[in-house]
Amino acid sequence: MTSRAHPDRPAGGHRDGLVPGESTVELYRMVRLIRRFEERAIELVRSGDVVGGIHPYTGQEGVAAGVCAALGADDIVTGTHRGHGHVLAKGADPARMVAELCGRATGLNRGRGGSMHAADFGVGVFGANAIVGAAGSIATGAAWARRRLGVDTVAVSFFGDGAVNEGVLLEAFNLAALWRVPVVFVCENNGWATTMRVADAVAGGIPARAEAFGIPAATVDGQDPEAVFGAARTAVERARAGDGPAFLECHTERFDAHHTFEHKARLGYRSAGELARARSRDPVDIQGARLAAVERERVDHEVETLLADAVAFALASPFPDPVGALDDLYASGLRPRQGSGV
Repeated sequence: MTSRAHPDRPAGGHRDGLVPGESTVELYRMVRLIRRFEERAIELVRSGDVVGGIHPYTGQEGVAAGVCAALGADDIVTGTHRGHGHVLAKGADPARMVAELCGRATGLNRGRGGSMHAADFGVGVFGANAIVGAAGSIATGAAWARRRLGVDTVAVSFFGDGAVNEGVLLEAFNLAALWRVPVVFVCENNGWATTMRVADAVAGGIPARAEAFGIPAATVDGQDPEAVFGAARTAVERARAGDGPAFLECHTERFDAHHTFEHKARLGYRSAGELARARSRDPVDIQGARLAAVERERVDHEVETLLADAVAFALASPFPDPVGALDDLYASGLRPRQGSGV
């Protein structure tokens, strides 16, 4: 999938200073950015500017922010269908991300990837992925290839609790352990695989899946960005030192629907009490409480300005020209023959 910089936009979030570092302020900036990005994206779904809906990441911001804070600019991330937070936390430009969701030519992938397939190779985002568990194999292969070339790269694969029963992820565990691949597997355990509880879908413990392959595993409070950062830094340093893969299970909460279609469907699989308990530990508030009030207000204002500009940029951008619909279909540049049915 193509990932081309637009001449009127920065190539990635690094230039905006929005990739979080170790500091309390920068971790707060990122969780706030992801939260407000998702809320603005939901508004664009309702207005019809984002077609097809999204899988909101609200509530899980601490995982993406904390993990990506432990990564370097040249490290690699693969994400999930609920992947906006991963893309933003690794440094993609929010404006080009909004444009991608809106299917505009100025998007990260010129409108071809959309919500579930956004990628930005320039900042190490090898793509969100709509296939449950598939991103684990991509991250493992990418990290192995980079290490074969002598490049000091670590890859991180994010996936949900529902992915731990997928064979392709277990195969990735096996190869990563055998070949000591520098990859960190991050399970965002929000307690639900779409509408099914973890207890009804997963036999045994989730960290035990990785431990069975000899991969060291840890469980961390995914609602606390600094706790996630600390655990991720240890795992990343281990992988970079050549000691092989690691596994993090981050207990987190999905505050919103699995997909925005639920806003109309009202499936009712979670009670009001369950939702209230989930929202009682908000990663934005947990990290925000570590800042002085004036500092938090300053960051909030900066994020609002950034996203207002991002939405304006996206909505002012053109739609892709249908003439180029088959561009980039093949890496070689080959185009399908006329009348081939493609």
